[in-house]
Amino acid sequence: MRILVCVKRVPAPGARINVTADGQTVDAAHLGFTTSPHEECAVEEAVQLTEAHGGEVTVMTLGPVAAEEQLRYAASVGAHHFVLIPIDDVDWDPQRTASALAEAIAAVEETNGAFDLILFGNESADAGGFQVGVRVANHLGRPIVNGIKGIEIGGEQGGELDEGVATARREIDGGFEVYNVPMPAVLGVKEGINLPRYPTMKGRLASKKAVVDTDERTVEAGGQVRLRLHRPVEQISETVILGTGPEAAPAVVDLLEELGVLS
Repeated sequence: MRILVCVKRVPAPGARINVTADGQTVDAAHLGFTTSPHEECAVEEAVQLTEAHGGEVTVMTLGPVAAEEQLRYAASVGAHHFVLIPIDDVDWDPQRTASALAEAIAAVEETNGAFDLILFGNESADAGGFQVGVRVANHLGRPIVNGIKGIEIGGEQGGELDEGVATARREIDGGFEVYNVPMPAVLGVKEGINLPRYPTMKGRLASKKAVVDTDERTVEAGGQVRLRLHRPVEQISETVILGTGPEAAPAVVDLLEELGVLS
């Protein structure tokens, strides 16, 4: 089984995000970065599937050269092959990102054969656009289901088990929707499908030796994302003491009349 996981380098959760003066990118001067949480679970799910059924996991990312850090993290938890599509620090829009990823995936598949599954995070932790996985699936002409909380290889087809089918479960109110998706297929994984493992010391050491392939993509210019920082205006509430004891009663009555409680 061959599984590809597409991941994204994002600011560490909980960090205070600032935007550069031109509104084109996040000011990374004082930020830590990590793999987007949904995609961290997607890497873990891919590793678990190959441990159960055999095969290899390839992890691909489009981002700055520093995103090699996220690929080496994937190596430390069991992934096997790594592809970096390097771009400048300015984030690309979903359409341009998906086009570059689809071209890179097609190039890898032309050499090594089609991936049985391509996993994305349901959405990235920074932009939250829900678009890239869907667009890549459309480019490649493959079925996609988002919001996945469970994956099994093999599905019911005409009453028999079909190993060419992935059974995907999507959580809904009161239960799950179950999809039998013919492979090759694309799935959008949600955080909570599993508990990602911590890298072992052996895994960390091995990740330093992992070979990261660089794939330079030339994609027609698309719209750039302009970022705007929005923080809620701080509201200050003041407490006014109307009085103490019976002497406060007239003030309370006046306030209730002002609020329209008393007619």
